[in-house]
Amino acid sequence: MPDPVWWVVLAIGAGTFFWRGSFLVFGRGLHMPDLVRRGLNYVPPAVFAALVLPGLVQFQAEGGIDAPRLAAGLLAAAVAWRTQGTIATLVAGMVTLWALRGLLGG
Repeated sequence: MPDPVWWVVLAIGAGTFFWRGSFLVFGRGLHMPDLVRRGLNYVPPAVFAALVLPGLVQFQAEGGIDAPRLAAGLLAAAVAWRTQGTIATLVAGMVTLWALRGLLGG
């Protein structure tokens, strides 16, 4: 017999799936005020910033900021803004990070 914890995990997962899926199925007729609809436009950039920025501004063991990581992230952001291409952004950021790590050590 499986551990009861797994039944709880499965129940929570199914509940989450059906709760979120219900908005896809029944949300077509849902009318939101314009203020809410405009506010929802800011959710994707806010989530993206919350996921990316802690990785860029990462502190080293001695307390300083990881400068190669931050510089590579800023260059990648500039490439993304200029080219709007995912591959170019990834290549520019990773090559810069590896080059700076090779030059500066670490």
